[in-house]
Amino acid sequence: MLQTPREPRAEVRPLTISQITGLIKENLESAFPDVYVTGEVSQLTRATSGHVYLTLKDEGAVLRAVAWRGVAQALRFRLEEGQAVVVRGSVDVYLPRGSYQLIISWMEPRGVGALQLAFRQMQEKLQKEGLFAPEAKVPLPRFPARIGIVTSPTGAAVRDMINVIGRRWPVAQLYVYPCRVQGEGAAAEIAAAIERLNRQMAGLDLMIVGRGGGSLEDLWAFNEEAVARAVFASRIPIVSAVGHEIDFTICDFVADVRAATPTEAGELVVPDRAEVLASLRTHRRRLGLALGRMVGRARQRLDAVAGRYAFRRPETALTERAQRADDLLERVKLLLAHRLSLLGEELAGSGRRLEALSPLQVLGRGYSLTFTADGRILRSVEGIAAGDRIRSRLHRGEIESQVTDVRDGPSVSAEETPDET
Repeated sequence: MLQTPREPRAEVRPLTISQITGLIKENLESAFPDVYVTGEVSQLTRATSGHVYLTLKDEGAVLRAVAWRGVAQALRFRLEEGQAVVVRGSVDVYLPRGSYQLIISWMEPRGVGALQLAFRQMQEKLQKEGLFAPEAKVPLPRFPARIGIVTSPTGAAVRDMINVIGRRWPVAQLYVYPCRVQGEGAAAEIAAAIERLNRQMAGLDLMIVGRGGGSLEDLWAFNEEAVARAVFASRIPIVSAVGHEIDFTICDFVADVRAATPTEAGELVVPDRAEVLASLRTHRRRLGLALGRMVGRARQRLDAVAGRYAFRRPETALTERAQRADDLLERVKLLLAHRLSLLGEELAGSGRRLEALSPLQVLGRGYSLTFTADGRILRSVEGIAAGDRIRSRLHRGEIESQVTDVRDGPSVSAEETPDET
């Protein structure tokens, strides 16, 4: 049987929405001041303020959560959709919406540590960008003269490198650039040191960047993106010497050469003076033997040449060659005289032929050439009138005369010319 709701008693005062929400906030926040929650990240949003808003969910429920800017920036890994995480925080009620949310103070990937995940994410990112590419590596110089070392000035690593390099290659000049290699701000100092050495000491032959062993947290500065990009941008070849043999950092992958330890770095960057000297002595001995063999072969060739007849009786060879030169000269003279005689005969024949064709020879047979007063040859009476003066060329001499009469007539062919007899 349904009951009709009763009116509130006059002495009962109803609560406002703000009042009841405030009571819920007070009770809920006091009941869950510090809780650990695990779930899957979804609806991830990064605000321009730096705050990160997200929803944690499982198979049966969802929970709104927020990581304020300071907490979000302190995360070692990159937060992504679908990640399974474990978070720590406190429950908070947001009064304007009357909803509750988890205020995150700490977060870590579930199943893998935050540092391991951050390392893997950074490795994948930089590898895609080509910072690990073999073609980007620069070979180390064989005999470096100036070496820069970026490390802590108080650690055992710098002493090991100085001792090893000084013992193996004493002529090398070492420049230690001190910086922090652990803790907050260490990555920025390491990157700044690499950039400054490239800018101020471009004459360095190579650079060692590293430190001694430690935990993953201790070595984390060498996994930071700032250090990786500074190493990649360096014009000076870089050897990464971080931690022990089993330790790998992002710096190792980007550097031109990785050394398992700082001590090994000292052995990699310089040759062993004793080995170089021994090699030089060996080469000097081999060079001496090779030069001795060359001199011996040259002496044998010289003795063979000196034993020939021409070197034993040089005056005979000169006399024979002088006689051959005289014989050749006589033969040349005879050939030239014969050739000139033939040319003379050919020239005389050509002269006779030319003389036979000369007009002067025709004049010798009784003919003459007649010219006008201005020197034109007369071939007909055209242009000549009585009273004109003409000039006739005979076989010997010339005659000048004056025309008294002009008569035109047929031309004379070659067959009509009178015989010279």
